[in-house]
Amino acid sequence: MDQITRDSVLAELSRHIGKARGISCADLVREITWRQPDAAAMRRVRKIIEELRKEGQHVCGHPSSGYFIAENEDELNETCKFLADRALTSLTQAARMKKLAIPDIHGQLKLPS
Repeated sequence: MDQITRDSVLAELSRHIGKARGISCADLVREITWRQPDAAAMRRVRKIIEELRKEGQHVCGHPSSGYFIAENEDELNETCKFLADRALTSLTQAARMKKLAIPDIHGQLKLPS
């Protein structure tokens, strides 16, 4: 697992520019480690991708296309929309379970009157 680092993930992704050249998480692990992927290695790759995105790297991905570096603004926007929709779906579920409005889930919009 020591082979799966920020730099090794970014280096492999640099060979996958554009949605058409996307790579699955399992294949990313195989390319980096030359081993059969296991759950821990795939979690590590996903965590590193999350960190790269937080750094501002244009790492895109979707279950249907795999991970890739955005080739253009449309691909970046498509991934940002996918991530926002996924987050909103999770917030909606949590809000419904607690019988709250979405902004109340994290105490947002609680302005003193």
